[in-house]
Amino acid sequence: MTASNPPASSGSLPSTQTILALAERMREGMLMFQADGREVLANAVVRSLFGTVDDPGAGGYARHLMRLLPPHVLSLARANGDWSGTLPVGERMLITHVYHQAQGEESYYLAMFLNIEGQGYEEELQKRQAELREAYQRLNGTQEKLLQSEKMASIGQLAAGVAHEINNPIGYVHSNLGSLQEYLRSLFTVIEAYERALRAPDPKALIPEIDDIRQRFDIDFISRDLPQLMAESREGIERVTRIVRDLKDFSYSDRSESWKLVDLHAGLESTINIIWNELKYKVTLERHYGELPMIECLPSELNQVYMNMLLNAGQAIAERGTITVSTGVDGDCVWVEFADTGSGISPELRQRIFDPFFTTKPVGSGTGLGLSISYGIINKHHGRIELDSAPGEGSRFRIILPIRQPKTH
Repeated sequence: MTASNPPASSGSLPSTQTILALAERMREGMLMFQADGREVLANAVVRSLFGTVDDPGAGGYARHLMRLLPPHVLSLARANGDWSGTLPVGERMLITHVYHQAQGEESYYLAMFLNIEGQGYEEELQKRQAELREAYQRLNGTQEKLLQSEKMASIGQLAAGVAHEINNPIGYVHSNLGSLQEYLRSLFTVIEAYERALRAPDPKALIPEIDDIRQRFDIDFISRDLPQLMAESREGIERVTRIVRDLKDFSYSDRSESWKLVDLHAGLESTINIIWNELKYKVTLERHYGELPMIECLPSELNQVYMNMLLNAGQAIAERGTITVSTGVDGDCVWVEFADTGSGISPELRQRIFDPFFTTKPVGSGTGLGLSISYGIINKHHGRIELDSAPGEGSRFRIILPIRQPKTH
């Protein structure tokens, strides 16, 4: 019913009775009505699909359909000539086409219905569901690879700093071991002198020699310096162990990583340990930690969010500035806030800051995925990120997380 003038025909047109008879034989539902709801034709399939309606003789089927259709359907059909979609009728789902045709001052609509229930529909639905599951698995796998790739890119960016953080304690442990070797040689010399005195007929005769050895090798200084030297060496080894452990925890990737109850402060400190060399030359770090309960989360993923926030805060500070890390509890949620005294973010950039691949850094200095991935991780945790920033006034990112995850995760 798209042509306003039917083509000429040499034969006679079918009678109304013939059209009605053909409509009754159709397997599709057919309902014709006017814009005011007056019914022109409703075939047997329509009567079967819609069942009993109020006063079918007065356009009950048409008015029933107009109540079922979304409000915009008839206007779309009038504007475009037709509309297609699905329509729930009871427990059935009908493929529905609505056509419009104007004739003078009258508007006519023709609705066609196809019942998609039955075995064929079930098979098609199962096929589509299988395709969706496969597509979801591929997308999920791609997302995990992207997450791990960005994580390793962050570690690569920090590699020199991490190496420096490791080399520094290793350097003074190595130096201390050299001193310890000299101290041991001196101590063994004194011990040998004492052993000779013990074996001598008159041990007191060797006291001047022992005193001379003690003075030459400054044994009194060694006895004072040796505990401090050992404590420094132990502290250096523990520092290296902590950095390696933090690095391992941060770079950890396991698809089977389960949700667990963790201390958010521990994750924050691990992340700060990894990136501190990147910040310490221009940043004063302040901590304002509240008392937090154990949080149900994926700790490795949250650590990446912390790293992105801290690195961005550090990069926003040109010369010298302060980063303040704060935590607290608000009802059944906790929050972690990263505030910096950097350059701030304009309103235009705030609209795009979480878009994938968007970055204001020079080419080669960033992937533009850090904040986008952080946003996805926090969304996965059923949380949110709030941003408060203005040019020249610094930025404040607040991460809000539920203490316990919904049972659907």
